[in-house]
Amino acid sequence: MKNGGSVLTGFTDSDYAGDLDDRRSTSGHVFMMGSAAVSWASKKQKIVTLSTTEAEFIAAATSACQAIWLRRLLEELHFYQDGPTVIHCDNSSTIKLSKNPVLHGRSKHIDVRYHFLRDLVTDRTIDLVYCRSEDQVADIMTKSLKREAFAKLRGLLGVCSRSVLN
Repeated sequence: MKNGGSVLTGFTDSDYAGDLDDRRSTSGHVFMMGSAAVSWASKKQKIVTLSTTEAEFIAAATSACQAIWLRRLLEELHFYQDGPTVIHCDNSSTIKLSKNPVLHGRSKHIDVRYHFLRDLVTDRTIDLVYCRSEDQVADIMTKSLKREAFAKLRGLLGVCSRSVLN
């Protein structure tokens, strides 16, 4: 069975050094099929990162692992995904790094994640695509937001407020 329009799409984001106690960053991702969120997570990164790009790259690699797991699950359910799973990222340096076959000296400390993510992009399992920060659904998983931004992202997730349900 073809996917019947049920295309898996992801969003990945990170804050940078957001924890004031240990300066570790928080990664977040959301995966959607159609207008429904089917997988989401928010987790503090295990290492202290040295740049926004590195924090975003770690988040993207974590999201890529989730994308692979979800693709395999969907395949078991006969929802085959044609082409790469698009994962939206609001950091253009992270996207460029994932597509560049040259490992830069500044990024050698993320060597294993770099090769893993780059290989997934190269073999077209995933495709990191730029999205504007204000449209980054995974932002809701990484930091506190102003009421208006929260309401917008909550709407993009397909979640309504309790007042709408009453």
